[in-house]
Amino acid sequence: MSGFRWVQQVPQYLWEGINRIFAPSDDAYPKTGVQPFEGDSAKDDDRFY
Repeated sequence: MSGFRWVQQVPQYLWEGINRIFAPSDDAYPKTGVQPFEGDSAKDDDRFY
């Protein structure tokens, strides 16, 4: 029975992964669009090369 159960579970596991990849997005992020950068720009002497 263990082998038969494994044969049933592997395709189901793969199908759930494929379904999750191609499913519509379920993000709960607000649609705010592009936000401008409001921080300080880097100084030339602070750069690392």
